[in-house]
Amino acid sequence: MKNLAPLRVETERLVLRQFTLADHEQYARICADPDVMRYVGMGTPNTPEVTWRVMAGMLGHWQMLGYGLYALTLKDGTVIGHFGFIDVMGWPSFELAYVLGRDYWGQGYAREAGVAALKVAREDLKKSRIISLIRPPNAPSIKLAKSLGATLEGTVDLMGSPAELYVYPT
Repeated sequence: MKNLAPLRVETERLVLRQFTLADHEQYARICADPDVMRYVGMGTPNTPEVTWRVMAGMLGHWQMLGYGLYALTLKDGTVIGHFGFIDVMGWPSFELAYVLGRDYWGQGYAREAGVAALKVAREDLKKSRIISLIRPPNAPSIKLAKSLGATLEGTVDLMGSPAELYVYPT
């Protein structure tokens, strides 16, 4: 499949790029943190083996659709999370999704990556509907979505528990 999204996006402080095997150790540490993972998926930390499978799934998303979740890194190559798109069968809509390591919270990285990712979704992918699914107690993610222009549309069932559906302007 031809990539519809750029394989690499740079901002002032960040690089969004595809995951590589070399990213596993850093990313697995992030995904093993209960505070980071409490609102992601089933709400539990990942083992290194599960994180490896998640990374493989992210690369498969790119292979099948030409876009997906990027490894989110500092310019020095440090992996600080992921940021990008989920658009899988059975999902409510094209989602802007992200995970950020706890050491990087509150520094503006998520907003910086969000601006860049929304630009890719709108300009490169020509998406007319972009959402984020956020667990109701996740106040920082709600604040981020709102700062990027999203508005609450309703609530959906996400993997057996409620998630608020925020819609970004296009």
